[in-house]
Amino acid sequence: MVSLFENYEQQYSCLTADITAQIGQLSASASKDRRQLISKIEKHVEEAQELLEQMDLEVREVEPTKKQRCRTKLDCYRAELKRLTLEYIKARTVKQESLYDSAEDIDVRISFNQNQRLLDNSETLERAGRKLNEGYRVVVETEEIGNHVMKNLAEQRETIQRSRNRLRETDQEISRSARILNTMMMRSLQQKVIMFAVAISFVALICLGIYLGFKS
Repeated sequence: MVSLFENYEQQYSCLTADITAQIGQLSASASKDRRQLISKIEKHVEEAQELLEQMDLEVREVEPTKKQRCRTKLDCYRAELKRLTLEYIKARTVKQESLYDSAEDIDVRISFNQNQRLLDNSETLERAGRKLNEGYRVVVETEEIGNHVMKNLAEQRETIQRSRNRLRETDQEISRSARILNTMMMRSLQQKVIMFAVAISFVALICLGIYLGFKS
């Protein structure tokens, strides 16, 4: 199935073929024929420019895998139309300069110059549009990178938070173990004191018994 872009390409090829043939006829034509050829060429140039604008709009809707190829074709078509325009201006001015003396031809020349300026302005706008698209692509990529960085930072924050929680739990376990150990040490100390007191009491009783035995 022929796409809309390809349909525009076929129409553009027919127009540029007509323009090329008419430019070849322009130099050898008589005054009246030249006016007719000039009118046809300028009309065809305007139609070709409109087709390029339609093709430019259509390129934006083309699937990504084909967009760059279509964009390259479009740039080539613009360069071709500009070349044909320059050839037309050269062919129109090579001979019969006196034909430009009439007010009608002057108006035609002014109209064509305006169209040429519009063509140049359109190319300038197209370049600006490509720069804007490139800038938008950079912004989108930067946003994606920023989102990725933010995601990594969030994951790292969760990891740090989990590590902090584990350290807090470990600290609590150490504090609990220290309290238990202190309690055990206090109990052991109490038991030693009691045993020491019992031993002293026992020794005192023995000494008292011996003393009483000698005395009796």
